Amino acid sequence: QVHLVESGGGLVQPGGSLTLSCAASGNIFTINGMGWYRQAPGKERDLVARVDAGGGSYYGDSVKGRFTISRLNADHTVYLHMNAQNADDTALYSCNAHGYYCSADGCQRPGAHFEVWGQGTLVTVPE
Repeated sequence: QVHLVESGGGLVQPGGSLTLSCAASGNIFTINGMGWYRQAPGKERDLVARVDAGGGSYYGDSVKGRFTISRLNADHTVYLHMNAQNADDTALYSCNAHGYYCSADGCQRPGAHFEVWGQGTLVTVPE
């Protein structure tokens, strides 16, 4: 199994900054990408930012220029730096990771593909 541990959510004042972290652990051969998605009350879950193993990063339109996602590191951890936050950023932020498990014979070769989600961390920005 692969587990994601998220941290860093909380209350931030308008115009303020917050950093979220997401660490993956478990039976990992490789991670191909990690990212953050958010869901505000009464709305669908949307992409915030994601990064792939090759270093490519992608952002939702509403956060471009304000949020930055880190590159994947060897510890399978990704950071989301959020600046100039506003009330529209209030949501449950969930981390996502996809890649390949180690094979049944060990971690010298890949096994099955996986995609996992974290439990989410709440970010609140008052009006």
